[in-house]
Amino acid sequence: MIENINLLNPSTDPFILFNKWFAEASKKEINDPNAMNLSTISEDLKPSSRIVLLKGYSNDGFIFYTNSKSKKGKSIYNNPNVSLNFHWKSILRQVRIEGKAIQISDREADEYYNTRPMKSRIGAWASNQSEELVQRENLQDNI
Repeated sequence: MIENINLLNPSTDPFILFNKWFAEASKKEINDPNAMNLSTISEDLKPSSRIVLLKGYSNDGFIFYTNSKSKKGKSIYNNPNVSLNFHWKSILRQVRIEGKAIQISDREADEYYNTRPMKSRIGAWASNQSEELVQRENLQDNI
């Protein structure tokens, strides 16, 4: 038996479709509809994936934030080719995006950073991203 499958119209603008699906997911996903898997390649060509949060998007691209000294920040610096994957189980949809990561302006990054709660800003500033924390005192000394 042949199942009737609704295929996407190839002439549909992908940003319009993403906007529609993201709006739907924002209403139905229990947690973090803006959660996406980010995959990078390390300097020694090993893939690495982790969940990050989408903070904005437009026809120019998808925005997420990271510390440039973190593992993902270093990987992006060495190889800006990344992929994103959104999986919205509640609406039975997923979106895969591939492209080059480009750093936003310092002004935009500072504006975002200043919207974060004070303790979150202190933690981001004081921690050595992606480095082993041997003793809690080491982190407290950075504050």
